[in-house]
Amino acid sequence: MKKEIICTVCPRGCAITVEGGDGKVTSIEGNGCKRGLSFAETEFTSPVRLLTSTVRVAGKENELLPVRTRTPILRDKLFDVMNAIRATTVTLPVKQHDVVISDVCGTGVDVIASRDME
Repeated sequence: MKKEIICTVCPRGCAITVEGGDGKVTSIEGNGCKRGLSFAETEFTSPVRLLTSTVRVAGKENELLPVRTRTPILRDKLFDVMNAIRATTVTLPVKQHDVVISDVCGTGVDVIASRDME
């Protein structure tokens, strides 16, 4: 299997070609740095994303609290995590970095508040 990846680690945006199969990389070409090499390998074998969203605030019909995952999660889990976030309502006050959802969808990653809200 061959996959073309645009690296997002730095502003250069290298076009990287990765080949492999069964979750293993056999060759990587086009990376401009070691960070790009690592990014391409991860993107090919198990792509991850940092997820940002908002959750409802109890008693505040038009107010939303910005949240994010503490660390990146597997791309395959994005829709499951978004469903969990959509079903969540927080009670104020909330401080930045407070855990809003612990171990969301069994990923081992917490969803945390992105800012204070009184």
